[in-house]
Amino acid sequence: MAGLKEIVQLVEDDLARVEGLFADQLRSDVPLVGEMGRYILEGGGKRIRPALLLLACRACGYRGDRAILLASVVEFIHTATLVHDDIIDEATVRRGRRSANSRWGNDITVLLGDFLYTKSMSLALSQDNLPILRVLSDVTLRMIEGQLLEIEGNGDLDIGEEDHLDIIRRKTADLFSACLRIGAMLAGVGERKEEALARYGLNLGICFQMVDDLLDFTAEEKVLGKPVASDLREGKLTLPVIYLLRRGGSQASDVVQAVLADRGFSRVSREQMLALAREHGVLEECRALAERYAELARQELSAFEPSPYTEALEILPDFILARDH
Repeated sequence: MAGLKEIVQLVEDDLARVEGLFADQLRSDVPLVGEMGRYILEGGGKRIRPALLLLACRACGYRGDRAILLASVVEFIHTATLVHDDIIDEATVRRGRRSANSRWGNDITVLLGDFLYTKSMSLALSQDNLPILRVLSDVTLRMIEGQLLEIEGNGDLDIGEEDHLDIIRRKTADLFSACLRIGAMLAGVGERKEEALARYGLNLGICFQMVDDLLDFTAEEKVLGKPVASDLREGKLTLPVIYLLRRGGSQASDVVQAVLADRGFSRVSREQMLALAREHGVLEECRALAERYAELARQELSAFEPSPYTEALEILPDFILARDH
């Protein structure tokens, strides 16, 4: 199966330009902003969101330079979200090294996140395209709402599957959807294809976050590049935990409550929790739902003529399902 490198090879030249623009826009007259910007840039990342926007443009027949700038905009929005998330979660590791908040402190890092958000909107405004600007501002607001809903639900054992799906739609999937929609809007392919690509992005984003939730639950730290089971330690009840509580009865409830109370695995081990999840078929249930959303995403591509770009979008869900970090 193709990896991400092969999938995005079709747009690798444009992605390099996105990376260059991203680096240029991180420069500032304030030396500390530039230093922190370079640190974040050196941390790398999959750049899935810019790649999605570029692939959508190509699939719809658009080849103009606006795609480069708008792909940089969505990466600025995503990066700002990561910076603020790490502060909220009190994270110390991001992509295998110290998080920005761990290195510079929360007060400085929150301002860097604000800088990144504002930079994204400044770049978007330079395009003088009100419909696209509205998409970007709406998705940014929804991401912030998702973060608020997640914080509000921290430690709540009664949170349900639909509640969690609403949070991951807002926090993750809506930005995926916006990337695909913007590609269609730049190409002017019409409402039918625009909506099909937006739904593709939404379903792909839900699949992506479900796999993320599973990896946080099951992966090894050296592979994942950050502490494992961090979601539950931070009070977040993701889909594997929601299913475990639903299927595992009082034993599962006691295990989850112990981890939440201790903010760690001092009374029960992570291995015990994993064994309980496997015993009740929780991981398989989560995996099956992620596969269902991957298939829903693929189905939306039937609205497009076959091309190397639609083929890349078609196999991208398989990469997401197979990833280990």
